[in-house]
Amino acid sequence: MGQATYIEAIRAEIRVRHYSYQTEKSYLYWNRYFIRHCNIRHGDDITPALIEHFLCFLAVQCKVSASTQKQALCAIIFACRHVLKIETKELQFPYAKTPQRIPQVLSSDEAKLIISFLSNYHHLIGSILFGAGLRLKEALRLRIKDIDLSTKSIFVYQGKGQKDRVCMLPNGLVDELTLQMSHVKKIHDRDLVEGFGLASLPISLIKKYRSSAAKFHWQYIFPASRRCIHPSDEYTCRHHIHPTAFSRELRKATTKSNTNKRVTAHTFRHSFATSFLLKGHDIRTIQELLGHSDVKTTQIYTHVIGGHHTGVISPLDNL
Repeated sequence: MGQATYIEAIRAEIRVRHYSYQTEKSYLYWNRYFIRHCNIRHGDDITPALIEHFLCFLAVQCKVSASTQKQALCAIIFACRHVLKIETKELQFPYAKTPQRIPQVLSSDEAKLIISFLSNYHHLIGSILFGAGLRLKEALRLRIKDIDLSTKSIFVYQGKGQKDRVCMLPNGLVDELTLQMSHVKKIHDRDLVEGFGLASLPISLIKKYRSSAAKFHWQYIFPASRRCIHPSDEYTCRHHIHPTAFSRELRKATTKSNTNKRVTAHTFRHSFATSFLLKGHDIRTIQELLGHSDVKTTQIYTHVIGGHHTGVISPLDNL
């Protein structure tokens, strides 16, 4: 199996399993990198020893993070298991050390101040991240049909780990969301007049839903300013805005607010969780709202809020 055939076989296996486009790009990148670095001419030449050599090279020479090395490992093992039909158990290589970090959080006042410096639809995105605890990509992937104004609910489909969940919709965002939806409706109507109007759907779903893909409820809440060609199905559609667009505006807003903390889009999610803990809500409830599979993931926020919120007193204060 030649290099080109091998890469196309990996792509086919990814799409059969309906993995996201981001996962597809990542897996193909790491397998191409692996093939070039080890000078592999045919897929059948891949051995566990070569995989160990490459992963060792990433950790020792490239000094990549633990998450990057793990991503490369998953990409290569996926190809070996599903394309070459070989097992790669008991690989011997040095793992990059995973740091144990406590997430940066904002107080409610700090979060609201930063959001106030966001303009246009970026203000709404920041409000959803902090008010509902969504990840940035989950917020950007919201479609008209995912918002239920009557029950004040946000439906997140195929979130991290391909999990669906229901999140709260803050009352204060109803009017802003209604206004944004009317803005999307104008864009969609203009696309229809110009002979377009198809929404960007996951890979190959356009074949099943093409008759309804041009309907309003499939449109993104935060549509991109320009139409594009779908990367796999090659039809003209309108995708959502790129994550870097919000990140760029968030950096500007953080600077204007004079907040002396490192703030990213995910900081709002951390702040959402800690604000619930500070109000005395049960950690299981927070776990469900965040969509964590294991409560251990949610428990990290109990360390973030500090010991003084649990009644612990420093011995210095007893003097």
